[in-house]
Amino acid sequence: MVNTDFWRNKNVFVTGHTGFKGSWLCLWLHSLGANITGYSLKPPTTPSLFELCQLEQHIPTHYADIRDQDTLQKALLAAKPEIVIHMAAQPLVRASYLNPVETYETNVMGTVHLLEAVRMAVKKGITIKAVVNVTTDKCYSNKEWPWGYRETDVLGGYDPYSNSKACSELVTDAYRNSFFQNGVGLASARAGNVIGGGDWAPDRLLPDCFRTLSSGGKVKIRNPHAIRPWQHVLDPLSGYLILAENLYAHGTRFAEGWNFGPDDGDGKTVDWIVKQICSKWGNNASYEMDSGQHPHEAHYLRLDCSKAKSLLGWFPKWNVEQAINKSVEWTKEYLAQGDVKTICLQQIEEYSKS
Repeated sequence: MVNTDFWRNKNVFVTGHTGFKGSWLCLWLHSLGANITGYSLKPPTTPSLFELCQLEQHIPTHYADIRDQDTLQKALLAAKPEIVIHMAAQPLVRASYLNPVETYETNVMGTVHLLEAVRMAVKKGITIKAVVNVTTDKCYSNKEWPWGYRETDVLGGYDPYSNSKACSELVTDAYRNSFFQNGVGLASARAGNVIGGGDWAPDRLLPDCFRTLSSGGKVKIRNPHAIRPWQHVLDPLSGYLILAENLYAHGTRFAEGWNFGPDDGDGKTVDWIVKQICSKWGNNASYEMDSGQHPHEAHYLRLDCSKAKSLLGWFPKWNVEQAINKSVEWTKEYLAQGDVKTICLQQIEEYSKS
């Protein structure tokens, strides 16, 4: 469970804070009383959760590229963070096929630039106790096994996105071994397919479904039998926060890679997920197969989260049906022109008390 008292007045530097997960994280941290500084490109979609919740009014923000080392280092030095959470990334598999160079530059060299900025800040006397690099479950060399991948399994990645995140893991390990053996707790966090309200990214299942359903269309699905570890966005975010708390308190003891995925029963097929969405949406919502040509995507992927459960005391709270319910509830409130920030905070409070 997240220690709500811990975060009050903590100085936290968050990269990628204008994205879907970053916005939820900042809403949560702000509600806990943390002092957040954000570093990111402008929100990647229109609309965006960041803008709808007016987060710029509450979070000092540097709009800049993670590949701009000088600007990044100046921003981090000015923020004087105690905790750094690195989420800035090119996060889409299909986009990585179209722009592989940009994907590697952002996901690999972006990590190098962030960790180098931390190293320079520490040399200048800033006490940074915890750094969490958020990667992905797709960083593993996927053998399509029926069992979950553990943190000790081989890294890899078929496509440029997945592979770049494996590279980011290796960069993290090298900096941890070379520069952060004393004082700075540096860890990586690997989560599954995250869903929730406020995601408008292209080529993601739920946003694609909601865009189509809200316009009265029929959902098209690419890989109906693909199985993914679906989870509500608050589940992995709680893991990142609990991990940061432990890094802060215990330093290098928790400076490793960590899986934050759903329970095994929540590994569902795309077909199952879309059926649930259509059922909960109502209005005779339906779907059909997309018979077009599509680039390779993994068929089966599962995480073994025994380590986080045993050593961090972290557990997923909302199962996949609850995650879908919360996502549909949020989206319908948005379409009805409701106060989405209030809905977010209500869901965060409900999650925290569950």
